[in-house]
Amino acid sequence: MGVQLIIAAVIFFVWTIRFNLDTNYRGGNAKNLREEFQVYGLPNWSVPVVGLAKVSLAITLVAGIWLPLPVKSAAILMAALMAGAVLMHLRIRTDNISKAAPAITMLAMSLFVAVA
Repeated sequence: MGVQLIIAAVIFFVWTIRFNLDTNYRGGNAKNLREEFQVYGLPNWSVPVVGLAKVSLAITLVAGIWLPLPVKSAAILMAALMAGAVLMHLRIRTDNISKAAPAITMLAMSLFVAVA
């Protein structure tokens, strides 16, 4: 339950408060999340699609604490998105592994929820 809340809190934080902020974990030289997707060569439409998917899955993880929702499925889908994020960091070859650390951590936590 606690891990589900942590995953959701991080997703909400990244996709709202930190969306337009520069961080040490942005891919390449991106200054915000939209630029980061451009660095990865992803189309502009993928930003809201990925954001909506992640936020929806985060809501499912939180609500699933109290309601009979498919938490394991949500965690697996979140893990898939996080694996994609890790691959994007590795794909551009300018990022060191530390830039992918948050995505790796979220991937591990999502897999934990999926198998717990």
